[in-house]
Amino acid sequence: MSEKTTRIVFMGTPEFAVPSLDALIRAGYPIAGVITAPDKPAGRGLQMTLPPVKRFAEDRGIPVHQPDSLKEEYFIEDLQDLKGDLFVVVAFRMLPEVVWTMPKLGTINLHASLLPDYRGAAPINRVLINGEEETGVTTFFIEKDIDTGNILKRQSISLTPNTLAGELHDQLMVLGADLLVETVNEVVNGTIRAIPQSELIKPGQEIKMAPKISREDGHINWNDAAGKIHDQIRGLSPTPGAWTQFLTDTGYSFGMKILETEIDPNAQWGYPGEVVFEKPNKLWIQTGSGSLRVKKLQQAGKKGMVIAEFLRGFREQIISAG
Repeated sequence: MSEKTTRIVFMGTPEFAVPSLDALIRAGYPIAGVITAPDKPAGRGLQMTLPPVKRFAEDRGIPVHQPDSLKEEYFIEDLQDLKGDLFVVVAFRMLPEVVWTMPKLGTINLHASLLPDYRGAAPINRVLINGEEETGVTTFFIEKDIDTGNILKRQSISLTPNTLAGELHDQLMVLGADLLVETVNEVVNGTIRAIPQSELIKPGQEIKMAPKISREDGHINWNDAAGKIHDQIRGLSPTPGAWTQFLTDTGYSFGMKILETEIDPNAQWGYPGEVVFEKPNKLWIQTGSGSLRVKKLQQAGKKGMVIAEFLRGFREQIISAG
């Protein structure tokens, strides 16, 4: 079987998956069909929004399927009719066994971490929240338990102490597309070696997980150390965003997302959550150990803004965050 005859069914939904689909097309693989999420209402007007993968596929004349359930009989029949030799999954949902066992070459998944660590829905966020110095992308064969299948290929990158989740998303999106094509080439050519994840787990090693981000994960506890809060903020920036409540000297309280900070580990001049600012462009918040200089933030319903822009338009005295 060659690249020109291997029919691929691609499954993915968000922007992260688009470069992978594009890379497979550029590599010469026929895409038999794309499976993505249903359209959904979004924004203030609740207008129906198309998944990015759907927009990309339709622009290229690729058949798109948007099942509400992956277990429905009609969808299974449609999937069989596509006659895919290989299924490729990037940023999609958990597949039932009847789906991932269907193609003769198997079902490959691209995951945005160095498996076996950071299995789960939010690996990009969690590696930054946890202050990791390295992450990457992994391709693997899907099996019954989520993100546990035999590993095909991995590619790592280094992280800086100021890497933001949005930046990392874009880096891994491109890196993953390249790795995916390499993986598919080797699977098709029969030269791939699948490695059980158990072989990569050291004795006594505890696997780090990446569960879905909740609203409470974003709530900043200013009693924590500056470094921990800084990692929390960059791990959630720009979305969903780490948040706090600002309190002014008039008693006015309002929510604020903190998008970017700079650590000042030696500054210890007040209680955790105390706010000090100097116009036009400096605002610090005291933590349990050290302080953070806020560089970018976002009020509800508004775009993110640098601190100078915020201070220029805000007239009250902010005294604390909590």
